[in-house]
Amino acid sequence: MADKLTHITASGEARMVDVSRKEDTVRMASAKANVVMHAETYEMILNGNASKGDVLGAARIAGIMAAKKTPELIPLCHTLLLSGVDVTIDPDENLPGFTVTATCKLTGRTGVELEALTACSVACLTIYDMAKAVDRGMRITDLRVIEKSGGMSGHWQVDENDALTRKGS
Repeated sequence: MADKLTHITASGEARMVDVSRKEDTVRMASAKANVVMHAETYEMILNGNASKGDVLGAARIAGIMAAKKTPELIPLCHTLLLSGVDVTIDPDENLPGFTVTATCKLTGRTGVELEALTACSVACLTIYDMAKAVDRGMRITDLRVIEKSGGMSGHWQVDENDALTRKGS
């Protein structure tokens, strides 16, 4: 854990971190979340029968677009030249619902965790938006970074055996 907050000056003012002295490295981050819904809603989306159209296709595109807009949404986030954004949506009948995973990549001086989290969030929100007419009780759960690599901190991956992770935090 870091000793201090990097986005706060010694006098307590917000600032954008200066990364100009960092080396460019290949960086990657993945985030994951679930959209939990009634079984009937899950089947409707899976079978492509939603009245608003291709829910999963729209959610993938929305997630990719959101990753590119992250610095417009998060005040102290750096503007990054993403080299790749991948959004996958996997059906899970045990939820029932969908697991959304977003992975962002670049070569640069700062990480892409916020872009992955934003892509994942917006893809989930799009699923909710396109199916809310039939299932207002859907839940978006367990949003988290699951893996990152690059930079001085190197590679990190969530420990699924960690008690905090198992509780959904």
